[in-house]
Amino acid sequence: MGLVARHVEAAGIPTLCMTSALDITRAANPPRAAFLDFPLGHATGKPDEPELQRQILVDAISCLESMTAPGSINTLPFRWSEDEGWKPKAFAGGDDRLHRHDTPQYQDEEDRRRAEGVGPPACPVCPS
Repeated sequence: MGLVARHVEAAGIPTLCMTSALDITRAANPPRAAFLDFPLGHATGKPDEPELQRQILVDAISCLESMTAPGSINTLPFRWSEDEGWKPKAFAGGDDRLHRHDTPQYQDEEDRRRAEGVGPPACPVCPS
């Protein structure tokens, strides 16, 4: 996202990346970022807690006012839990995702035809 953010910024549009991976964010070097020390995938808060999510977003957006140096990263003050017990489990070994294929995998033949652009478009307003 850092590269995309830099291009958007070059067009004059301010950006703010939300992150829960500090080392990756530092390496990507976006113009501005708000870091939340939550498990990956939860950069805007816990599921089913809209008030917490709203407060995280409000605090993150307010960072735009004070972050003037390129590459600034502001650590937000929220905690996932009272202790750090979630971290060992979050960082515990191995990638348990399914094997990745070198070729596209489709749900069915219609899915393949649409993805490859064979036949009429799926949507009457979409160009073929």
